[in-house]
Parts: sequence; structure tokens; C-alpha cells
Amino acid sequence: MRIWNEEAECQPRAERAEEQTRNLERLVNRVYDDLPYYRTKMDEAGLRPAHIRSLRDLSKLPFTTKEDMRANYPYGLFAVPLCDVVRIHSSSGTTGRPTVVGYTRRDLEIWAEVCARFITAAGVGSDDVAQVSFGYGLFTGAFGLHYGLERVGATVVPASSGNTARQLLVMHDFGVTTLVCTPSYACHLAEAAEQQGLAGKLKLRTGLFGAESWTDQMRQDLEAKLGIAATDNYGLSEVIGPGVAGECLEARNGMHIAEDHFLCEIINPDTLEPVEMGETGELVITTLTKEAVPIIRYRTRDITRLDPEPCACGRTTIKMHRVVGRSDDMLVVRGTNVFPSQVESVLLEFEDTEPHYLIVLRREGHLDTMEVQVEVSDALFSDRMTDLRTLERALLDRLRSVLGIKVALRLVEPQTLARSEGKAKRVLDLRDGGAQS
Repeated sequence: MRIWNEEAECQPRAERAEEQTRNLERLVNRVYDDLPYYRTKMDEAGLRPAHIRSLRDLSKLPFTTKEDMRANYPYGLFAVPLCDVVRIHSSSGTTGRPTVVGYTRRDLEIWAEVCARFITAAGVGSDDVAQVSFGYGLFTGAFGLHYGLERVGATVVPASSGNTARQLLVMHDFGVTTLVCTPSYACHLAEAAEQQGLAGKLKLRTGLFGAESWTDQMRQDLEAKLGIAATDNYGLSEVIGPGVAGECLEARNGMHIAEDHFLCEIINPDTLEPVEMGETGELVITTLTKEAVPIIRYRTRDITRLDPEPCACGRTTIKMHRVVGRSDDMLVVRGTNVFPSQVESVLLEFEDTEPHYLIVLRREGHLDTMEVQVEVSDALFSDRMTDLRTLERALLDRLRSVLGIKVALRLVEPQTLARSEGKAKRVLDLRDGGAQS
């Protein structure tokens, strides 16, 4: 068992709470003094920094949303002069203005530090060769992992995204032991490796996967096909990028939060009120130490829960469980809430299905319809038609049981559905001219 920063990761809970309270007070004073946006929001709520004296007071503070960041595009939420900002990242801006974040030198140090923690927790160190297959650019994913891996002493191969054949060539020839990418792209790489006769010939032993939600069934499938221990990590560009939380190899049952830097809470996305510890809801994050763009109570829209139970690895930090969906990406079909991850978990229960699927939503008259397209194994397609019908009936029954609604199912041949080298596109919403997401 290796721990990167034992003082921070194994700190007694009471001491950590005291430190968080001091940092929260300092943060609130700073944003009130330096950022007109937060000063106005607090004034409207009748709040002054003096009103925030404990962690229990956190819920008094206003939320920050993606829309707030877009409204302050590009530098309206920067708390330092631009001359002190040494790096800028942003979202893609495909649905409006991008969200822009900046980093001071100290911010970059913190970013590398928190990434080093979950990288070490996953069992990766100086003996590893790590291939980063995230895109380098304004997206934060690649850079956070890159510098975190360098911090722990790993040899980094900045492969970036795309060109799957070249990715596999590099992976094989360079003796890569750690793969960094989205879980869906890892599935695509595993599939391509098998087709190219590389299955069993790679030196991979660890996968650091993030940037999209996935299931335990998908983890098991990846581990079996690539011969790795697959771990989950979490972050978002508006807060810092990857590094908010990550799994330990010992337990792999929730991601340890870097609580000295990020104060996390769970709220009911409908009432916006905090829920009890352990209950599922929307994750909200406050950055306790960020210099360039400090954020108070950022609504991530990610649905998860927090777990304060002690961990076998010895870390004392609260864990967040895997994101099961997003409050803003939740599908409402005939009045029923549906998350794509629920569909994925069902499909991966069946050994004859592949981890590639697409949910197609249509409107027929005034009624919503939902079709699930899923690839099935070569062996099944070349077998008897009765086996396909048996699988179809079993899948339909299970989907109705889990989702609570009737859906249509279309079994398709392998390689039929489009592959993605970034985040997988799982939903095609054709209702009222909708688009892929």
C-alpha cells in the first residue's frame, strides 16, 4: 500500500474539519472583497463574511452554476490579475459560451499534487510507463494526469487522442503499463487489440479512467479484456480538472476526495437543500485553496453520494461513489426518469452483449418512445436465430424491470455503432429536433 501524502490523506477527521473551516472563512472573505459577482450574490442574500463561521454555515452561501461562469465570460470570475495567470483552460462551448478557468503557478502545483494522490492510490509509480490518451488542448483531462504522473515519477507517453492503430503500436512497442483515457475508449482499444492480434501481448497492468460515468460491469469487462486493474477518478474543469477524487487499489469502492482542497456536499437537485450523509443527490463543490478562479458551491449536476466510512487503505478522507448520471442529462420518458447508466448496467449483465450501445428517443404522436440499440457478439450473430430471440426477450424483461417503462430493443452486429475517441455518445434524442449527447 502506497500513500502519496500521508499527512493530508490520513489526517484525523477533527483536525481536517478545523482546517477546512479556516480555509472556508478565508475563501469567503477573499471572494467578497475581490469578486463583484460573489459580493453581489451575498449582498442579495443578506450575507456578510462574518456570518460564515463553521462548515454548517456552508449552506447559507449562494450556488455557482455553469451559466454563471458563461455569463462572466471570459475573465469575470478571475480573482487575480491576468499577469498572475500562467495557464488557461476552457470547456468546448458547443452549447453556448465556454466556461473559462485560469491557474496560477500555485494552482498548477496543487493540481499536480491532487492528481499524484489518486495516481499513487491506484498503484502507479516510478516503475510505470503511462500512456495518456486524452486530447491535449483546452480540455483539462490530459494535462492534469500528465503532470500528476510526472510528479510520482512515471514515464509519460503523451499519445493524445485519436488514431487507434497508432495508439496500440505505441502501447505495445513502448511497453506501456498504465493506460489513461475514458472507459469507453478503453473498450474500443481492447476491441481493436483483439482484432490486431495484440490481446495478451501488451504489458498493461493498470487503467486510470475518468471523464465519463461507467459501471462495475464495464470495469469487469475491461479488466478481463486488457488484463488490468481499472480504477475510477473524478474531476471537472470548472473546479480544477481531474484530481478532485480517485479510487484506491485496495478497496475500489468509492473515490477518495482531496478534502483539504475541495469541500463537497450533496443536495437534492429539486429542493436545493442538503441531504443526509450517504443519501444520493447532486454533488456540489467549493474550492478551498484555488487562487485564480475560486468557486463557491459549484453545482456539478453529477448524481452521486458520499461515504464517510473508514477505508481499508488507511485514508481518512470521505469517498464519493461513482457518478450514476447527471441532473441535467437525465432523460424523461413518458414521465419516468431514466439515466443512460441504468441501461448500460443492464446490458453488461449479459455476456453476449458488447459495451457499445445507443439510446434513440423519438416522439410518435404525443407519445415518447425509447429504443435501445446494442451490439452483440460475433458468436451469437453466427449462431441460431432462436438464440438472438432468447437474448432479446431476456434483455427486454430486464430493461423494463430496471427502468420501469417499456422500451424497444434492436440487436445489431459488432462494429455497427459509431465509436468515439473521447466521451462516448450514448443518446440520440430525435424528439422535437433533438441531437446527440
